[in-house]
Amino acid sequence: MHQLNAQIHIENLRLRTYIGFNESEKNNKQDVVINAWIDYCASAASQSDDINQAVNYRTLCKDIIKHVESNRFLLLEKLTSEVLSLCTNAANVSAAKVTVSKPHALRFADSVSLTLSTQRDA
Repeated sequence: MHQLNAQIHIENLRLRTYIGFNESEKNNKQDVVINAWIDYCASAASQSDDINQAVNYRTLCKDIIKHVESNRFLLLEKLTSEVLSLCTNAANVSAAKVTVSKPHALRFADSVSLTLSTQRDA
């Protein structure tokens, strides 16, 4: 049997957190939009139908929500990096990419976003 590679995409997770370094940003929660892509080998999960062999996206999403909403961040880089770290916790994750957008951060722009990615060494 061939190896089955899966990609989970958590799309447009809308949360509120403290993000930024201006006084108004430090004192008021702002909207952030998170997109995450998690790559993993799904061969065992697809054969066994066992949740323990898969990446549990519901648990992952809850972990992201809890972490983002209960912390403060000065930079998008820090927030994005910490979400990326949560996405790579499962042992069978081979790669992940996270984009965090900050709507209305700039005048005349819909949002500002930052993307970070990582890949496990083979």
